[in-house]
Amino acid sequence: MATPSAPLQARDDVPTICGISAVAAILTNLIHEGLGHGATALLTGAESGMLSSVAWSSEFDSRLVEAGGTLANLVAAALFWLVLRRTSRASVRLRFFLVIALAFNLFTGTGYFFFSGVTNFGDWAQVIAGLPSHAMWRTILVVLGIASYFAAVLVVGIALVRYAGVPRKDWPRLTRLTVIPYFSAVLVICIAGLLNPIGIQLVWQSALPATAGAKSGLLWLKYYIPKNAVPERPSDVIGRSYAWISLAVAVSLAFILALGRGIVLRRHWAG
Repeated sequence: MATPSAPLQARDDVPTICGISAVAAILTNLIHEGLGHGATALLTGAESGMLSSVAWSSEFDSRLVEAGGTLANLVAAALFWLVLRRTSRASVRLRFFLVIALAFNLFTGTGYFFFSGVTNFGDWAQVIAGLPSHAMWRTILVVLGIASYFAAVLVVGIALVRYAGVPRKDWPRLTRLTVIPYFSAVLVICIAGLLNPIGIQLVWQSALPATAGAKSGLLWLKYYIPKNAVPERPSDVIGRSYAWISLAVAVSLAFILALGRGIVLRRHWAG
């Protein structure tokens, strides 16, 4: 007589993880391009500008506008961290969203220092353009980028264990909960980037570095999670959520079709 097999261990739902990650990636992009660059430009002198998923473009520019994207992401990351610390009783899906939103904003913000320092391209290359001792400033960006990015990896790793409840030694689950968000973000941002009105070159100049490059810490952070990081509560499986999946589909379509093609924003209160 055959003996009954042990029940299969519940697995995190992949479509739900993809949906949560897509919403977090789009929100991070809007914070960087919309609030960081676009809103800063409109508040400090721009009459209008084109906002797309890969860039903010207007006739008005300044060092503050260029730095605004990174600064907005870092401020957002701090806010997500504060909220995360106060939502230990929230659903595992909400906590996971906050962790991934924290990760995307931290990695985008800190990654830009290193990217601009190495390539002399992008936001922070424009911030330091024209400053004396340019080579020194590039070196500072590279060093700052390496140090801050590694610190971001530690923060996200701790958050994933402590607040999402994933044990540090559960490498298969850590891999699922980091690799799936990484590729979800790359996919949705690059699809939107293909439609941008400025040119296809911005896909590999901006969209890919800001996603595939900046968020690559998700692919290796599991190796650097501090040993003293432990879950605050027992780990919960991320079950199927049609609400998150539906939200992701709606937000992704709007993002790709509207921000992908670009929209014009105007400073209506200008005299």
